[in-house]
Amino acid sequence: MLRKVVDYLASGFEDQPVFFFFFFFLNISVCLPFLLQVVTESFGATIHAVGASQLTDSVIRRSKRMMLDTLGVGLLGSRTDVVNKALKYSQLFQSDEKSSIWGKSDVTAPPHFAAFVNGVAVHSMDFDDTWYPATHPSGAVLAALLALAEVTPTRPSGVDLLLAFNVGIEVQGRLLRFSREAFNIPKRFHPPSVVGVMGSAAASAKLLGLSSRQCANALAIAACSAGAPLANAATQTKPLHMGYAAQRGLEAARLAQMGLEGNPAILDVEYGFGVYYEDYNPSVMTLPGVGGSGWVLEEQDVAFKRLPAHLGMHWVVDAALTARAKIPNLDVGQIKRIILQVPPSKYIDCPYPTTEHQARHSFQFNACSAILDASLSVGSFSKVQMERPDLKELLGKVQVHVPGDNQASFEKMYSEVVIETYQGESFSARCDSFYGHWRKPLKQEDLVDKFMANASLVLSSEGAEGVLHTIGNMETETECTALHSYIRMTTEHDHRYGLRALSQSG
Repeated sequence: MLRKVVDYLASGFEDQPVFFFFFFFLNISVCLPFLLQVVTESFGATIHAVGASQLTDSVIRRSKRMMLDTLGVGLLGSRTDVVNKALKYSQLFQSDEKSSIWGKSDVTAPPHFAAFVNGVAVHSMDFDDTWYPATHPSGAVLAALLALAEVTPTRPSGVDLLLAFNVGIEVQGRLLRFSREAFNIPKRFHPPSVVGVMGSAAASAKLLGLSSRQCANALAIAACSAGAPLANAATQTKPLHMGYAAQRGLEAARLAQMGLEGNPAILDVEYGFGVYYEDYNPSVMTLPGVGGSGWVLEEQDVAFKRLPAHLGMHWVVDAALTARAKIPNLDVGQIKRIILQVPPSKYIDCPYPTTEHQARHSFQFNACSAILDASLSVGSFSKVQMERPDLKELLGKVQVHVPGDNQASFEKMYSEVVIETYQGESFSARCDSFYGHWRKPLKQEDLVDKFMANASLVLSSEGAEGVLHTIGNMETETECTALHSYIRMTTEHDHRYGLRALSQSG
């Protein structure tokens, strides 16, 4: 940005270099502090100033779908092994402030630890929504907001929650557009750990009613906790990225509320938030609907997963199921070779997964499971299913090809599956957009079915229906207390059935 200012000033003094340099150095000493923090300052001002009246019908509808789906996968994830470990750790700490742990009828934690545990739950099965450029936008924001809403002196309304949620989503969307690199499948950093913590901080700052300067400081504080390497993908640590993003964004907002300050140019400089992208090019943030800019969520919808696996798996599963349907009577022994045409991405190329987290990131496992069972579900990632001899036999027949035209982008990638037999037959199918992708959005009834299937394993019918009704009518809710009550209405068999059912897959 500073370079652009210099170029602009220089254009007016092309024939008078002496006067230009005198003018430039005289003014730059005065303007430099402002020039170096204009982007960060604009984010703080916009987060503070945006109001509920600027929420459009489209943004409200889409964000409510995101909230419902996030609660559903978070409730299901609350029964996984990684969440049990995160919760056990969090219960080492106590506070007068107590926030709910989703799907636990009588368990609370300090708000920042509740945000952590619930954030981990959302991403524990890689079942949460995905945006473009690539990130999981909702988990860190909603986990932080619901934890914070329980301890604020004035209970926020449904509209307050909707507005803060959309502020958190918007900040992530704006930050992702600071780099072309972000539009590809990530190579270095897990995106929720980069932009998720910033969205959590922005949303929390909005719910707390912080000033413009405090909102900017919240972003600066949050940035010091941003960035987790992709090396921990396909491990139990990956869900912690979402939990930490929720926790540390909430903490950043509360520290800013107490007067803690950070670098006022954190978003402006390459050695600030720019360290996460090789082609960082920040721009100011304006109020949605002002200056020609709208909500990013209005322009770019999210993808909702039908399968508890990395988003890239959805292409290969759809293609595998279509190819499998062309085979009248499947005999694993007659399959000679399975060819997968997929985009380049090392961390989702796992030929022989040994854990459910690796399986969720394995083109090979997901394709072979779909071919063997003609379906894929939560149960497909259980240890029993993973250790089947027939599945291991199929995995040994997979060849992965990376065509030059198959781009590492969730917007442009495709998957093609070819099943060849010893009889010389070949069955193939290609998927360019799976059902649930932003180009082929889930119908509302299917989104509701997904939520109910997930939530009903944890909540009573009253609890699941209550969450569904409350989210659907969020604009009319005077307080968020009802929502917190419903997410604690567990079934009598939650500890007997839920933990046993998911201990094999989560």
